[in-house]
Amino acid sequence: MEITAKYNPVEIEDRLYAYWLENGFFDSDPDERKPYTVVIPPPNVTGVLHMGHMLNNTIQDVLVRRARMLGKNACWVPGTDHASIATEAKVVAKLREQGINKDRLTRSEFMNHAWEWTEKHGGIILEQLKKLGASCDWRRTRFTMDEKLSDAVIDTFIYFYNKGLIYRGVRMVNWDPVGKTAVSDEEVIHKDINSKLYYLSYPIVGENASITIATTRPETIMADVAVCINPNDERYTQMKGKKVLIPLINKEIPVIFDEYVSMDFGTGCLKVTPAHDINDYTLGIKHNLPVIDIIDSDGRLNEKAQILIGEDRFDARKKIAEMLDDAGLLVKIEDYKSSIGFSERTDAIIEPKLSMQWFLKMEDIAKPALNYVLNGDIKLIPDKFKNTYKHWMENVHDWCISRQLWWGQRIPAWYLADGSFVVAKTLDEAFTLAQQKNSNIKIEELYQDEDVVDTWFSSWLWPVSVFDPAVCGHPEAKGNADVNYYYPTNDLITAPDILFFWVARMIIAGHEFRGKAPFSNVYLTGMVRDRLGRKMSKSLGNSPDPLELIAQYGADGVRVGMLLCSSAGNDILYDNSQVEQGRNFCNKIWNAFRLVKSWNAEQIPQPNHAAKAIEWFNARFNKILKGIYDNFDKYRISEALMDAYKLFWDDFCAYYLEIIKPAYGSPVDKLTYTATLNFFENLLKILHPFMPFITEEIWLILNDNSENKTIMRTLQPELCDFNEQTVDTFEQVKDIIINVRALRQNKNISPKENLDLFVKGDFDLSFAGILMKLANLSKIEKTENVIENASSFLAGTNEYYIPLGNKIDISEELEKLEKELEYTKGFLKVVNNKLNNEKFVAGAPANVVASERKKQADAESKIKILEENIARLQASKV
Repeated sequence: MEITAKYNPVEIEDRLYAYWLENGFFDSDPDERKPYTVVIPPPNVTGVLHMGHMLNNTIQDVLVRRARMLGKNACWVPGTDHASIATEAKVVAKLREQGINKDRLTRSEFMNHAWEWTEKHGGIILEQLKKLGASCDWRRTRFTMDEKLSDAVIDTFIYFYNKGLIYRGVRMVNWDPVGKTAVSDEEVIHKDINSKLYYLSYPIVGENASITIATTRPETIMADVAVCINPNDERYTQMKGKKVLIPLINKEIPVIFDEYVSMDFGTGCLKVTPAHDINDYTLGIKHNLPVIDIIDSDGRLNEKAQILIGEDRFDARKKIAEMLDDAGLLVKIEDYKSSIGFSERTDAIIEPKLSMQWFLKMEDIAKPALNYVLNGDIKLIPDKFKNTYKHWMENVHDWCISRQLWWGQRIPAWYLADGSFVVAKTLDEAFTLAQQKNSNIKIEELYQDEDVVDTWFSSWLWPVSVFDPAVCGHPEAKGNADVNYYYPTNDLITAPDILFFWVARMIIAGHEFRGKAPFSNVYLTGMVRDRLGRKMSKSLGNSPDPLELIAQYGADGVRVGMLLCSSAGNDILYDNSQVEQGRNFCNKIWNAFRLVKSWNAEQIPQPNHAAKAIEWFNARFNKILKGIYDNFDKYRISEALMDAYKLFWDDFCAYYLEIIKPAYGSPVDKLTYTATLNFFENLLKILHPFMPFITEEIWLILNDNSENKTIMRTLQPELCDFNEQTVDTFEQVKDIIINVRALRQNKNISPKENLDLFVKGDFDLSFAGILMKLANLSKIEKTENVIENASSFLAGTNEYYIPLGNKIDISEELEKLEKELEYTKGFLKVVNNKLNNEKFVAGAPANVVASERKKQADAESKIKILEENIARLQASKV
């Protein structure tokens, strides 16, 4: 196969992905191998690929591809979430553009429109993931509204209802006036907003006096049912047993006392509005107060408000303030910063609202999910989120699982004429149950609940339902071959903001229906921000289009750029320079491959320096490989990539290839060439999980007759023993080369001019051939004496001299040695501080302490040599 001069990702990536799909390389079916399973966090069916998806799915793909190359049966299940609120909003907006009002459609007609929209737009994000190189088993693609997965949701509802854990009742909920549905606490985003604090005068009944009350919501005063004061507040002891008038509507309400009221907020007097504040609602229950709901589902004032009926709540706020001012009842207005809840889906300001909803009792079923994490059966990565998880799970509230929408799984409750209900999967089953309540009932008299379940009530089943939806709601079921083989899954890659309302709930459902946690590790990614630390958004124009990045830099370049700057749980400050670095790395790999393939291998003797280079790189490779394995074991994926990156760029290209590279026009010996190709192939295997396209392309060229047909069916290199001394000695060789090259630059000595090198100390001369080639030395000799008129430097604890004759500048040499001495003393001080710390010595691993002691000894030796050389030069100067 001809190797192009430049790496062209656009041409290569589409071709290779089609090749992978055609050959079923991503497909997985149960067999005798150990499974490795990942289920994709299903993106919303409304979504398109953004930078967060790019990071999350790249990490998943890295883990899946590596597992495949460790000999495991890797299965990555893709799919999408039906996203009730977001999807219904999209469909309603589309219908509005067509002049169609949802309210004029039947449920069936609306669902037809929703399915039509979903079928047109729903697969977009999954197709985009293919551009990234995602190696999912696409045959297994699931959708949370698939018929069987929907049946699983209904069966789960019925199961928990029959256990007495699902109930229906009026509760204060978070109401989204735009989505016109209740949303859970976890779907409310709190933001600090600049608002106003209004001080209102409430006349005291029967007196020519009033009390002042501070509120941020004057538009709700018509729903007030009491004024509450702390009984310990001596300013208001005279108010006991009295009543006040609500401003503007002059309705009498009692003054009550409760220690709940903060004496230092506002005036210490609290208006109690149970219908429109969760804390007031709780206070109202305690004091048996009535509830007056004056705001409708659209966020407008209703008839119970008596005034400004039909006005939007925020317009009413402004008008009420004006009316109060005109009536002389507005004392003052102050600027005030308050935390306001916004709907995650529609960005509407949440309205606390009393509503009849369905709830799932969480206290008991949450306990096993907490224990899995506390006991270490499930590891959160990083573990800093463990305390957050613990706090959530120990303070869990009942889950409001009903939503006032049409798009989703409809609640399987059927109502009789008297308002009672039965819970059943089908109308026929409901009719049978209803007859037990009323033997005279007719089937057509039953009507089903209009609400659907919360989207999370379907996605919490995801790790189970994608394999066998029939076991959901049926813990006694044995399950099919898939669920028994692939469940529990291994790793979950997700964001910390859904740790509670998706991750925790999946653990609950998995435990309930399979008796096991659904995964072993939860890797929590950070948020992708711009380089200024701002959240990416369309309005700021700081969110690049991932597909445009892929087109410009290649999928491998983007993957590398994203991963190099990411670590678990930490936000990523994205900049295009990162993906440029990824693209440059692709070009480096391609050019190195072209260089090696350009050589002509012949059966000639192997040079000593080439044999030594092979010995060194083999040791270096295995040392770095050990570190890569260790980093993967600890989910330090960015560090694992950086290890591989440096191994290829710095060790393989900058040193190994330069050492073995034959002179222009000359052949390379076959032993060295074969070893080099083996090294290259092993490097490709290490890099493949991170960079699937370029590694596959090069591997296919190298192995055009392989039975495997793809690099992903080969195995990762095995860990082998290595000679640490060889690796350490070569680090000294690098140091020598760097010093010689720096000397040439400082003294304006041509790189082509040969230099002599004298070594004072214990140096392995078997590396001399490498030094002579890379540093252009004519000879290397050991010496016991100081070489006069020579520039010197230290590498390790050895002294090295390069005779310069009249080119030596003693003052310059002294300055160089004194700077090095100052640096070394500073370094030794840092090491000594560590070793003088008893906690460090007692708590650090033995090998770490031993490493610090070696640094200490080497630094002390180096300081001694530097001081001797400085003294010698100072004496010669005199």
